[in-house]
Amino acid sequence: MNSPISYPAHVAALKPYVPGLPISAVAARSGIAEDRIVKLASNENPLGASPKALAALSRAAIDLSRYPDSDCAALSDAIAAFHDVPRDWIVMGAGSESVLGNLASTLLQPGRSTAYSQYSFQAYVNAAQKLGATSTVVPSPDFRVDLEGLADAIHPSTALVYIANPGNPTGTVVDPDALGAFLDRVPAHVVVLLDEAYFEFMPADLRGDSVAWVRRHPNLVVTRTFSKAYGLAGLRIGYGIAQSGLSEVMRRVRSPFTISDAAQVAAIAALDDVEFIEQTVAMTDQGRSALISGLGAKGYRCIGSHTNFILADVGGGAQFASRLEKHGLIVRPVTAYGLADWVRISIGTPAEIDRMLAVL
Repeated sequence: MNSPISYPAHVAALKPYVPGLPISAVAARSGIAEDRIVKLASNENPLGASPKALAALSRAAIDLSRYPDSDCAALSDAIAAFHDVPRDWIVMGAGSESVLGNLASTLLQPGRSTAYSQYSFQAYVNAAQKLGATSTVVPSPDFRVDLEGLADAIHPSTALVYIANPGNPTGTVVDPDALGAFLDRVPAHVVVLLDEAYFEFMPADLRGDSVAWVRRHPNLVVTRTFSKAYGLAGLRIGYGIAQSGLSEVMRRVRSPFTISDAAQVAAIAALDDVEFIEQTVAMTDQGRSALISGLGAKGYRCIGSHTNFILADVGGGAQFASRLEKHGLIVRPVTAYGLADWVRISIGTPAEIDRMLAVL
């Protein structure tokens, strides 16, 4: 029966975000025990959560009957100190995607537009469409952000430009000098969101000083997350860094009480867990090389990545993922990005990578 409810055209046309399959779902339909299933679909940390975060949670006396601190005062202080910026430059969110959505809500509406590179994170595409904004998608034939193309795409209605660095699902990075020069060219009334969810995995020579860029540009927001390198994906914690004028308006848009006290306690401790981050990055670097080499030896093309995942051309992503699922391995088809032949594979432990290559 047809529904009598009428939805705005831009809402009705939305495509739901499709996350990586949960282990429980694959276990139920494959008959494989959950502890035998390897999930390499959501770029989670295979080493688990930061040990310092887990220890802090075990000591915390959290009253579940009370609302959390909506302002995340202690966590904002810790992040501000970590980056050496004023506390009011920090905007918290339930994952960096939440901050992204807040910024879109702050700036976009019908009649305004946004620009981003082809193969940009699907959640951003939806964030703009939810608000009825139009989008300019700049081609990326080599899977890299075309900064010249993005600059040319800015026109009078453009309110927001989005750059993921490194990119997802591509794993590619933008040259830091070129990125700094691009930010200098962007008109002051156009806001740039620089998504650095995978910042910790970039080699030092490819990292731009994004906090210094924020100091120079009142129209720049840099986002980070605790979900990837810090291993706190289940707690949903992200943040943005922006000068006080922009950050203050973003906080007006942000929903209250979005980050639990448990998440705040864990994130404060995780910020100090340098050893765990170093261990995570070292294992990721080794695993990425082994996976790319192993896939290449079997005839699969991989894109050079500076993240904890790789993008591989397997000649039919959905079918490839389905075959692996029967062996208890979960990878991510990326058909929604227009890459029907490709899959995104997270970097697992050495044993998990060996198992995948053996199955192949």
